[in-house]
Amino acid sequence: MNKEKNEKENLINEKESLTCPLSKIFIHFRSSAGRKSKFFQHLTRSRVELLKAVKSLLDDKIEYLEKKEFFQDKKKMTKIKLE
Repeated sequence: MNKEKNEKENLINEKESLTCPLSKIFIHFRSSAGRKSKFFQHLTRSRVELLKAVKSLLDDKIEYLEKKEFFQDKKKMTKIKLE
């Protein structure tokens, strides 16, 4: 029984050592502050803002590519017969 308990503890310790340090901090905050705290409300809003920022970068890149010259010059494709 002790051997199994030690193996489980070793496995848990191994997983914890592979966990990102920042992730460990957030796990600690989650357990101590609770999900309904102002801290987590702020984090949720910041995630939304981060996603909006990424979206704006993607929108700008799409707009840039659509305005590029090779998109405006639509060439017709010709079908080639293969023998």
